[in-house]
Amino acid sequence: MALSMIVSLGISMGASADEADAKRLLKAMSDYLAAQQALSFEYDAILEVITEDQQKLALASSGTLILNRPDKILATRSSGFADVEMLFDGKTLTLLGKNLNIYAQQDVPGTIENLVDELRQHNRPLPAADLLLMDPYETLMLDVVDVKDLGSGVIGGAECDHLAFRAKEVDWQIWIAQGERPYPCRFSITSKSMKGEPQYSIQIRDWKADAEVTTTDFTFKNPTDAKKVDLKNLEGTEELPQHFKIGEAQ
Repeated sequence: MALSMIVSLGISMGASADEADAKRLLKAMSDYLAAQQALSFEYDAILEVITEDQQKLALASSGTLILNRPDKILATRSSGFADVEMLFDGKTLTLLGKNLNIYAQQDVPGTIENLVDELRQHNRPLPAADLLLMDPYETLMLDVVDVKDLGSGVIGGAECDHLAFRAKEVDWQIWIAQGERPYPCRFSITSKSMKGEPQYSIQIRDWKADAEVTTTDFTFKNPTDAKKVDLKNLEGTEELPQHFKIGEAQ
C-alpha cells in the first residue's frame, strides 16, 4: 500500500522573504547557466502519461547533452524502445535513430533558442530545454503566481536549494546545487490542465562546464551508412513507444 500525506504549509511573516530568496536563487542559477559557453551533463528522465481509463504510467529514459553556445548541441536519449542522437551545428538539425539506422535532417539556421522552438513544433523537445536558453529565469517565471523556498534537499549526494513555483497551467519544482556552481540537479513539471496531472521530471548528474567539457564535433558523419528519411517518417524515435496512441487533446 502507498502512504500518502497532505501537508499544510503555514503562512508566516517570513513568506515574502522566502519568496524573494527563491527568486534570488533561481536568478543566480539562470545567470550561472547563461554565463557558461560550454556545458555537459548526463540525465535520467521520467515522462508520465495518463491512459483513457486514468491509469498513470511512467516512461523512463536516460541520456547525455553537450552544448556549445550559441548554436551547437549534441544530445542523446535511450529508452526501452528508442535510441536517439540529435546533432545541431548552427545550420542543420540531424536526428538519428541509432537502433533503426535511419536519420532525418532539416535546415534550422540560428541559435539554440531557434532550435528549441523548432523541436517543440515537431513535438521533439530537448531535455530540460528551458534551462538551456540564454535567460532561463525569464522563461521559467512566465505566468508564475506563487513562489516557495522549501529549504534544502539532497539530489545524487549534492545538497540543493529546493524551490517550488505555481503558474497558470503547471506547477514546477527545481533543486539547485548549493555553492559556487548553482547548476540544476533536478527539475520537475506537473500539468494542472490534464486530468490526473502527469509530471515530467529530469535528474541531472555529472555536470561539467566550460574547460571541463570534452571537445566535440557537432557535424553528422553517418559512420553506419544510416538511411536518410523525411523527418515525418522518422518513426520509432519519439518520446512514446509505437504501441501508445495519443488520444484527444484535453
